[in-house]
Amino acid sequence: MYTIPQIKKVLLKENMVSKQELIKHIKAAEAEDQFFLDYLVDKKVINEEAVYEALARSLGKHFVNLKDRNIRQDILFLIPEMIAKTHDLIAYDKSEDGVLKIASIDPDDIQTFEFIEKKNRMPVAVALTTPSSIKESLHLYHQSLEIEFKNLNDNKLASATDGENLKKLATDLPIIRVVNSMLESAIFEKASDIHIEPHEREVNVRYRIDGILRKVMILPRNIYSGIVARIKILANLKLDEHRLPQDGRFKIADENYQISFRVSIIPVFDGEKIVMRLLDESNQLLNLEDLGFREGDLKKIKTGITKSYGMILVTGPTGSGKSTTLYAILNQLNVPEVNIATIEDPIEYRMHDINQSQINPKINFTFATGLRALLRQDPDIIMVGEIRDQETAEIAIHAAMTGHKVLSTLHTNDASGTLPRLLDMGIVPFLIASTVNMIIAQRLVRKICPHCIMSYNLTKEAMADLSDQLDIKEFIRLLRQEGAIEAEQKNISSLLFFKGKGCKKCGESGYKGRLGIYEIIEITDEIKDLIISKASASQIRKFVQQKKLMSSMLDDGLIKAKGGVTTIEEVLRVMKE
Repeated sequence: MYTIPQIKKVLLKENMVSKQELIKHIKAAEAEDQFFLDYLVDKKVINEEAVYEALARSLGKHFVNLKDRNIRQDILFLIPEMIAKTHDLIAYDKSEDGVLKIASIDPDDIQTFEFIEKKNRMPVAVALTTPSSIKESLHLYHQSLEIEFKNLNDNKLASATDGENLKKLATDLPIIRVVNSMLESAIFEKASDIHIEPHEREVNVRYRIDGILRKVMILPRNIYSGIVARIKILANLKLDEHRLPQDGRFKIADENYQISFRVSIIPVFDGEKIVMRLLDESNQLLNLEDLGFREGDLKKIKTGITKSYGMILVTGPTGSGKSTTLYAILNQLNVPEVNIATIEDPIEYRMHDINQSQINPKINFTFATGLRALLRQDPDIIMVGEIRDQETAEIAIHAAMTGHKVLSTLHTNDASGTLPRLLDMGIVPFLIASTVNMIIAQRLVRKICPHCIMSYNLTKEAMADLSDQLDIKEFIRLLRQEGAIEAEQKNISSLLFFKGKGCKKCGESGYKGRLGIYEIIEITDEIKDLIISKASASQIRKFVQQKKLMSSMLDDGLIKAKGGVTTIEEVLRVMKE
């Protein structure tokens, strides 16, 4: 985006406003919490088209006015509606030599332009336009689809309940276009899930982005049957089954990405709800250094994974990044001298030179049966996607006892709760004590958007609210201990914290992307004694904190908040889940 100094320079150079007037209007815009350029246009101090045309000249860009311009439907839909709305751009023309012409108000949105270029396999030429021009042009998407939806015969929509009619409906161009736009936008926005939820008069579409559900589309109810049918065809499911849950999957792949969609359909009061989980199979595997471990914790992990046998357990709720951590550890251990085998549900990342198996309960290929089979394959390292039951836990423990390195996940709230959880599964205490080497507990927090990050001091109200949720003195001591603040700083009100103001690039949320907060327990002889004596989770936690054998997830998150990686509010939100 053009910078504030650039805009000021252009306004003064073009004599659109005097220096004194500009200073006065900037103060007035700040008082109304409005961007000063929008303020000047709204108050009719300057002409919108004239200023954007001048900005285009200063940047060496072409300017285009889209008002009252006819844009061909086939060109308009080369950019999905959600991407056009989120990033304020429109495809308005195509040259004879195959260059797609795009109008935008942000000439520096390189990532979006590259996505459009790769998606359509044609070069793009970006012109500058006005915000009102973009706003007016975005209505063309709705007008176009409304016309096409009207062309879908109402009788055809009403009678589309049997397989053959649903199949015909699913191949209609408007239905295909809506579904394609939904999938492409989700890929571009890096959504982890798509929720399609039917209601009496409309259909809501929500994406889960950075762990938070956001409503992105409201669709007319009369096209709902076609959308469900289209997704069922893609996932190879039964079109005329509306009473039972169904599960399937499909893949979208080109030279830029390879996304696998896991589809779950379940009957609800107003129809069938669809949830699609997106798995990026083309994702580059992360290294341990990329996951957000602090130096001390990273050192613990690197030491722990060098042990030739025993168990490393990663724990946390669903969607907390456990699998990513395991894959990063496997990536570190993956050398030609070792045989690594996995049993997973599902296989989320394909790994070179690692033997990966997908469980299939329908044919009794479970974690337990798969793990038994893997032990006959001469493995050095085994990764079990999840320990869900006593049988799997026992086989994994015995594998670790007989000289194998075993990696797996469990669902517990924190690291100290993992050991009693294994006891609850019926595992003998001395077996746990002699096989478990390390436990990593984690959550994912949203990172502050780098494009709109700003610093601030806590207000009195914020400090009072914070003191209700954590021990302020202990927080200050922790920051001092970590070297995050000076030794003489004692008052939290003088400390600088960070947050995202909200911008187009982060959907006005102030956050973009996620990273982990962690707590790690290395199993020492003293902890082994506690396990054998069947100590509770709270006893184990109290012991490791007294002996300073572990810093908690909350501590890790607060240190990262002070460092400007995330916010205090985000850490506290995640720790409540």
